[in-house]
Amino acid sequence: MNLSLFIARRYFFSKRKKNFINIISVLSMVGVAFSTAALIIVLSVFNGFGGLIRSLNNAFDPEIKIETRKGKSFIVNEKFLKNIEGIAGVQLVTEVIEDYALFRYRDADVIATMKGVSDNFIDQHRLDSHVVDGQLRLKDSLGSYATIGRGVQYALSISVKESIYPLQVFYIKNARAGQIDPSKLYSQKSIQPGAVFSIEKNIDENYVLLPLDFVSDLMNYGDRRTSLEVKVLPHADLKLVQSSIQKQLGDNFAVLTNEEQHKDIFRLLKFEKLFTFISLTVLIIVGSINIFFSLMMLALDKKRDISILSAMGAPSSLITKIFLAEGALIAFTGAASGLIFGGVICWAQDQFGLVGMGMGNAIVSSYPVEMKVFDFVSVSIVIILITFLISFYPARMASRSFSIEQL
Repeated sequence: MNLSLFIARRYFFSKRKKNFINIISVLSMVGVAFSTAALIIVLSVFNGFGGLIRSLNNAFDPEIKIETRKGKSFIVNEKFLKNIEGIAGVQLVTEVIEDYALFRYRDADVIATMKGVSDNFIDQHRLDSHVVDGQLRLKDSLGSYATIGRGVQYALSISVKESIYPLQVFYIKNARAGQIDPSKLYSQKSIQPGAVFSIEKNIDENYVLLPLDFVSDLMNYGDRRTSLEVKVLPHADLKLVQSSIQKQLGDNFAVLTNEEQHKDIFRLLKFEKLFTFISLTVLIIVGSINIFFSLMMLALDKKRDISILSAMGAPSSLITKIFLAEGALIAFTGAASGLIFGGVICWAQDQFGLVGMGMGNAIVSSYPVEMKVFDFVSVSIVIILITFLISFYPARMASRSFSIEQL
């Protein structure tokens, strides 16, 4: 065993140490342990919220979305689609027309986003587990159907079990100046409500899914589309598929992954996680100050031992290493306890939901957590750096103050 570590261990576990030094050492370990556990728990909660947001977005938004960089829409023909479908890793390409519209059901009105999707949208299976009423379908032998967000359903009091009242959709046209006839200002079509989905409040209150040809006729869009939604094969590399599509389409189109479609939310989450990490790191530094005082008092307590080692020919570097190892033992014991304790708390929260959200209408009943190896490694690295910086001065002071030359 390394000599400096051996001596540091003897000091660490020695029963002859002054009681006050023992207390300081224990307080140091406890402070580091609780700070480390708090950091792991908070980072895991941020990871959990990030995973929750991704799961909600994945349910409604595509893995890859293609939009034009200029204008609102672009022409999509069979050749254009075939070029994208022929790219390795692409499973499905769904055509989309999206815009605001006025929806009326009986005597109630609401403005929401109508999203016209091609028939293969059903094959993407993104909404399968989120349909709460009715049957998810766009068309059948009896006609076309609308799939409505639960918030829109509540606003309009829609019943998908009744076929007496249709859902009326009004789209405002680009009216010319001097237009007098009100009927020329908008177009109107009716459709039967078929299903209701529920994902998240902001989505539920603002979206109605409609067949593509229904929306195209309503808006007189022809071959124009506002976006294309791409489903990637299960084991395909998403970034590679994105890069291939971008290369195929050129710079006139934006090819966005799901996270890039909501980059502002994820950027905000990352900044919050970073600032929290920094804040709790400062807390670990404050907790580690006790290590400094513990090592300073230990150096005074072990003055005789250090003098003997110096007399036996031990170099100053050995004395320095002993006190650095002593600081490391105190900090790493606390850190290891904190990592384990934090991991256990996160596991228990994930399995049993110990801490609830406290809101009856919350998406999940308890705070989501997701432990990542990177967080444990980064916290460990931070503690190593802090320990070295905190222990360096007492270690250097001990080696210089009590060397054989100064006896």
